[in-house]
Amino acid sequence: MYAIIKANGKQYKVEPGQKIELDRINAEPGEVVSFDEVILYSNDGESVLGTPLLDGYSVKAEVLEHFRAPKIIVFKMKRRKRNRVKRGHRQEKTRLQINEIVPA
Repeated sequence: MYAIIKANGKQYKVEPGQKIELDRINAEPGEVVSFDEVILYSNDGESVLGTPLLDGYSVKAEVLEHFRAPKIIVFKMKRRKRNRVKRGHRQEKTRLQINEIVPA
């Protein structure tokens, strides 16, 4: 059994018991969050596809932790002008444990 959900403008394939990482959401660790924007639900080879979303389907997940992703370096340079900019960026992330997929 799996579902494809839409969260923070991105799509994620989730299964019960799976841990996923997505951009930071406003929820405390230990809190249970619900994702109602389910695009596809599949169980034992049977798939239900929404147009664009499925009504009545939801995915329940528990927030495990908030963390920051590894640093990436952004380097910009203008050739022949001695103009160089080096910046680092660490994205705020949230780790979730998928508890259940609730069909309609």
